[in-house]
Amino acid sequence: MRILLVEDDVEISNMLKDYLITEGYEIVAAYDGKEALDAFLKEHFDLVLLDIMIPKINGMELMKKIRLQSIVPIIIMSAKDTDSDKSLGLGLGADDYITKPFSVTEVLARIKANIRRTTQYIPVPMKEEEKILSVGNVTINHETYVVTKNEKKVELTSKEYAILRLFMENPKKVFTKAQLYSRIWKEDYLGDENAVNVHISRLRNKIEDNPREPEYILTVWGIGYKLGGPKEQ
Repeated sequence: MRILLVEDDVEISNMLKDYLITEGYEIVAAYDGKEALDAFLKEHFDLVLLDIMIPKINGMELMKKIRLQSIVPIIIMSAKDTDSDKSLGLGLGADDYITKPFSVTEVLARIKANIRRTTQYIPVPMKEEEKILSVGNVTINHETYVVTKNEKKVELTSKEYAILRLFMENPKKVFTKAQLYSRIWKEDYLGDENAVNVHISRLRNKIEDNPREPEYILTVWGIGYKLGGPKEQ
């Protein structure tokens, strides 16, 4: 597994790099946003560890540029620990958020969890008719991992894709936030709704005509969410 480590603090970068190499990962270190973007566009990476406060291209801008190219898992590392900072990072495309100071064992656990979430969607043999699911004007292709709306490609992160796939494979099921968190994050739900809310909001912004009046990802008040369709009440 190859990881792009973007951190301008040399001491922190070297600490993470040395530890992760001993755990069997191949690490490419970048110390500013431009260097990181150049590396990302030239090479393949399975995950990005990204500090926000980096020179030349800041972390948020770099993440937006990466998201135009890939749904690779991105873990933010930041000293900013407010809910608004976390919501902004998740809203722009991050899959996870680690607050500094952190332990290297925590970083390793987050890396393993995010890679596991991504690889659980490695294609398995399917009947031809099962490879493509549609509701209204939204289509998801399990073979190519391409989501389209009105025949135009919709760029989703790995978790957004996983959430949409879960809904489309279970069109009649209502999922609580705890169930969504357990299925998508593969971790115990501890009552923190922020991650689920942000990803649902972000998914709606990408597939709904009017995210304030969603037709595809419906809220079931007091319970959770379910798959809808155009003009469903």
